[in-house]
Amino acid sequence: MLPNISEQFEGPIWRMEIDEITETIFVEVRNSDEKKVYFGAINLLNGEVLFKDLSTDERWFTGIEAAFDGVLLLHFYQSETGPVHKGLLAVDALTGKTLWSDFAYSFDHLSINGPVLYDARIQPRKLFLADIKTGATTRIYEPSVYKRLENSIVLPEVKPPEFLAPGLWPVHAFGNMIHYLEYNNFRIVSLHALKGGQLTQSLFIMDGVNKVYEDLLNQEIQKIQPEAFIMHKNRLVYIKNKSELKVLTF
Repeated sequence: MLPNISEQFEGPIWRMEIDEITETIFVEVRNSDEKKVYFGAINLLNGEVLFKDLSTDERWFTGIEAAFDGVLLLHFYQSETGPVHKGLLAVDALTGKTLWSDFAYSFDHLSINGPVLYDARIQPRKLFLADIKTGATTRIYEPSVYKRLENSIVLPEVKPPEFLAPGLWPVHAFGNMIHYLEYNNFRIVSLHALKGGQLTQSLFIMDGVNKVYEDLLNQEIQKIQPEAFIMHKNRLVYIKNKSELKVLTF
């Protein structure tokens, strides 16, 4: 097995978001030394990099909010010292160009018809359905009509190391948990191990008793890392060395 997407970014990947309609994956890359955030977009169907080092006028206090129908939605912050989001900027996934921005509205959730927004200046909160292409909020949100958009992401299960059959896996798991997922006949595992006294994190894919894929995700790390991969439809998506996005298609 070989990755059909392997893209290196210039900094740690902070967040990923997948557009279910166009099957585009977006990444948020944060460079803490320069206090600058970049955004990237890759087509999951053919591996094409749509844009990679996109930045906004706001260099640091912005991030990914959602993605829908070929549009990446970015948020700003109400203040530089708090986590509350306020304001939105919409980016075309194909060109990286700004479609619209609105500093009064904030994001609530995605519906099957598009993003649901609210004006933080109005209390009690009143929800509106927005046009993702233009930002127009002409319709009141009705939960019974505009259902929430469900995604196709599957997260691995947390299992104890004893769950793995002894002698079958290439390394002995360190710590009190592994991340495990079955897909068709494949078993996908992310685990930590000690190598030369250093803590590492690796990914393994087994087909029965045969190892068909292996990758060293992190080495010389100081503590147990969070879950290392997700499944999106028939794709395994993971990050290597914090800054390289990899995708395998089964």
